[in-house]
Amino acid sequence: MSARTAVVGGGLAGLTAALRLADQGHDVVLLEARPRLGGLTSSFPRDSAAGPLEVDTGQHVFLRCCTEYLAFLDRLGVAGQVHLQDRLTIPVARPRPGRDPLQTTLRRSGLPAPAHLAAALARYRLLAPADRLRAARAALALRRVDPAAPATDARSFGAWLTDHGQRPQAVSALWDLIGVAALNAPADQASLALAATVFTIGLLSAADAADIGWSRVPLQELHGRAGERALAAVGARVRAGVRVTDLARDGDSWVLSTREGADGPGREVVDHVVLAVPPAAAEQLAPAGAVALPAGWSARLGAVPIVNVHVVYDRPVLDTPFLAAVDSPVQWVFDRTEASGCRNGQYVAVSLSAARDVVGKPAAQVSQQILPALADVLPRARSARVLDSFVTRERQATFDPAPGQAAVRPPQRTSAPGLVLAGAWTDTGWPATMEGAVRSGNAAVAALSAGVGRTAVAA
Repeated sequence: MSARTAVVGGGLAGLTAALRLADQGHDVVLLEARPRLGGLTSSFPRDSAAGPLEVDTGQHVFLRCCTEYLAFLDRLGVAGQVHLQDRLTIPVARPRPGRDPLQTTLRRSGLPAPAHLAAALARYRLLAPADRLRAARAALALRRVDPAAPATDARSFGAWLTDHGQRPQAVSALWDLIGVAALNAPADQASLALAATVFTIGLLSAADAADIGWSRVPLQELHGRAGERALAAVGARVRAGVRVTDLARDGDSWVLSTREGADGPGREVVDHVVLAVPPAAAEQLAPAGAVALPAGWSARLGAVPIVNVHVVYDRPVLDTPFLAAVDSPVQWVFDRTEASGCRNGQYVAVSLSAARDVVGKPAAQVSQQILPALADVLPRARSARVLDSFVTRERQATFDPAPGQAAVRPPQRTSAPGLVLAGAWTDTGWPATMEGAVRSGNAAVAALSAGVGRTAVAA
C-alpha cells in the first residue's frame, strides 16, 4: 500500500517535495491556502490602462549554479521557458544630476575562475582604480572563508569587508549591487556565512556559475500551472484554497483539520506530513517540541520585505533585459513586456530588496520617488508617457539574513514521527532564494526517505 503523504504549502518547496514523493510512489495530496500554486513566485492578472497584464508577484532571477532549481524546471517540463545568459553580463548605471547616467557593464570573460572577472573589474568605471584592486584582493580572501563555521555566521559581511579594505563606495557600487538582491539585506546587516555562500558559489567557484537566468513567461505558468500539471500527471491530488488549521497525531496517522471557503471544516488522514509553509505557520502547526528550537523561534527568524514598482510606458525605455543602478532608489529594473503579455508600450518592474523603509509607505509616495529615479537612469523615460503604474509588496518575502540567524533555522527533520519541514527558511545553507526553496524540498523528502523522525517511509 502506498504511503499517504500530505504536503502543506504549494510554493517551490512544497511543489518540489510533492513531486519527488509522488515520483517515489507516495499517495500525495498537496494543500495550499491560496487559490493558486507558486507561493511567492507566482503571478496574478491585472486590467491595466495598457491592456491586460500577467503580473509576477516579484522579480526572480536564478544563476547557472542553481542546479537543483534548474533540475526542478526540467522535471516540470518548462526548462525551455527560461533564458540563461551565455556569459554573465550586468549593465549598471549611476545617475548624474542634469546629465545622462554614467553607464558601464560587468561582463565575465571566458577565462577560468577567478580570473574570469578580472577584466570586468578592471574596467568597472564606478570604482576608482585603487578600489578595484582592493576588491580583487577581498574576493580572493572571501574564497577562504568557511560558511559552515559558527563564527562566520556570527559576523556581518559589512564588518568583514571593512576589515578587508573595502571603502563605503566600493561596498555600495559593487558588493551591495549583488548582495542586496541575493541576500535581501545590505552588507552591514547580512551574515558573512550567507554572503560567502552567495559570492563564492555564484561568482568565484566556476566561470559560468553566475550567468543569470530569468523566466520568459509569467511565473504562474513557469511554476504554479506547470506544477499542477505535473502533479496531476503522476496522480497527486491538489487542493488549492484549502487552509490547514490543525495538525494532530492519532495512533500511527496524522490528522489535518482543514477549512475550505464556504464548505467549512474538513480533514485529511495521512501517514506523513511535509510542512512547507511560512515559519510562523510551521511553528503553530507543528506539535510542541517537534522542532528542536526554543518556543518563539519563528519570530526570532524574522522577515524582510521586498517591494516592486511596476510601470508601463508608452514606448521602449529599456533596451536590455535588466539594469542595475548604483546610488539610486532604483536597485534593479527588469523588462517584463513579453512575459506579462503587454502589447502596448513597455512594461518595466523595479525590484526594491531590503525594503524595510519603503514597505509601509503609501503606493503613491513610493511611485513619486521611483518614477523620477527611473528617468535618471533611463534617459528615454524622460520623454515617455506613463500609461500605468502600481506597487506590489511582499511584507515577509524572506527570513532575516542577519548575523547569527543560522542557529534559528531549523533542520528539515523533526522529532515527530513522519513530520518534516520544507521552506527556504529551513537550514539549507543558502539564503532565501528559489534555489534554497527547492533544496529544502529535496532535503525534506530525503529526511522522510531515510526514516528521520522515528518513521520509515516506503518508497
